[in-house]
Amino acid sequence: MNKMFKRVGVGADHAGFCYKEEIRKWLEEQGCQVRDFGAFDEKSRLDYKFVEPLSESLLAGEIEAGILICGTGIAVSIAANKCKGIRAALCNDIFTAKKSREHNDANVLTFGSRAIGLAHAKEIVETWLSTGFEGGRHEERNRYIESLENKR
Repeated sequence: MNKMFKRVGVGADHAGFCYKEEIRKWLEEQGCQVRDFGAFDEKSRLDYKFVEPLSESLLAGEIEAGILICGTGIAVSIAANKCKGIRAALCNDIFTAKKSREHNDANVLTFGSRAIGLAHAKEIVETWLSTGFEGGRHEERNRYIESLENKR
């Protein structure tokens, strides 16, 4: 795997726990340094307290990218995008994974363990981690999107 990011944070709720564990191990086998923000079991929980520490670690430069998993990928995407400086992209396919990096410079990947198979999830992660930001015409749009969070 040709990785752009070598220090990756992972987090999941109870529904994404098994995928998180598999992806964490797989990334470590690929030479990534992986920081696990939880969950650490499949016990059902109603919180996403792993999202904020992952986001803070990303913004502090302790990790270079984040991966968040829940049943659909929707809740973790919404939660992560509430954190200033996070550009989380819900990608349940290769095309959106690639474009989220090339056009949007996404720094957090989210997906759903109940929406895609594990092998496909690994392909998405590999694509996302190895795709760079194109810059250019996309920079102005990204600056505008970033300005929206400063209006809160």
